[in-house]
Amino acid sequence: MIRMLLAAAAIFAGIAGAQAQGFPSRPVTIVVPYPAGGPADAVGRIVADGMKASLGQPVIIENIGGASGSAGVGRVARAPADGYTLIQGNWASNVLNGAIFRLNYDLLNDLAAVAQLGNEPLLIVGKKDLPPNNLKELVAWLRANPDKITQGTAGAGSVSHVAGAFFQKETDTRFQFVPYRGLGPAMQDLVAGQIDMVMPTAAIGVPQTRAGTINAFAVTDRKRIAALPDVPTADEAGLPGFETTNWQALWAPKGTPADVIARLNAAVVEVLADPAVRQRLGSLGFDVVPRAQQTAEALANRQKAEIEKWWPIIKAAGIKAE
Repeated sequence: MIRMLLAAAAIFAGIAGAQAQGFPSRPVTIVVPYPAGGPADAVGRIVADGMKASLGQPVIIENIGGASGSAGVGRVARAPADGYTLIQGNWASNVLNGAIFRLNYDLLNDLAAVAQLGNEPLLIVGKKDLPPNNLKELVAWLRANPDKITQGTAGAGSVSHVAGAFFQKETDTRFQFVPYRGLGPAMQDLVAGQIDMVMPTAAIGVPQTRAGTINAFAVTDRKRIAALPDVPTADEAGLPGFETTNWQALWAPKGTPADVIARLNAAVVEVLADPAVRQRLGSLGFDVVPRAQQTAEALANRQKAEIEKWWPIIKAAGIKAE
């Protein structure tokens, strides 16, 4: 009986190994949990285009929007664990949503980390005629005018909303949040002078900053971004430790074979090492993570650490889905 069980185990192991070695034998789908045309979609298409050469199969982007990204993540969490369906999640969909929504999946236990892609910092921007000229002056002005200033957001629980709540906590300031159906409409009202501030992702904020229609006070990352080299980091501008990046990464369904995860990770690493790809991503304000942080283990550790940091902040601020 023992010999039979061992033989059966060896057979199954051999089948699994053969499947992994033959991966992929058909197209791979990357689900982007946001509508087409946005920053996440742009990054996904650049990465997918590079991965197909390494994998030898088409890599297809499928946009599944809804519920702040949780609809698309849930789709992948319930998909077969064979490596053919991945989720390109981000800080919002794979960290923040767990504290805001009642999810029918577990962000840590129902998904397997594949690889980090990079960081998309936020900008702290104000309308053109806002009195402050730099971040220190902005904080002082907010403190002198509690509850009188407005910040546009992409809705309750969005990246811009959570970043604003974190900003209030770190600066001991109070201002009113104005929810929109996305950062695009919020930026339009900012340019028109209807609201005072926004904390957009770099891809949304860079064009208007370059055009001179708004003022950028700081970048919420540890280093300046190539797209706006003259805009200081929050650390440089006088707000040390204020770091919020809408980082993006790939996950597979839990239970995906380790060899398949390794194959997918290797494809991502190869793509991100391409100077042309890095330049295209950099033009979007997207900063590729260093090679040492592109491992599946590094992604799993970062997600866990971010959940431990941000969930208490979200709950303390009373941020809930609307």
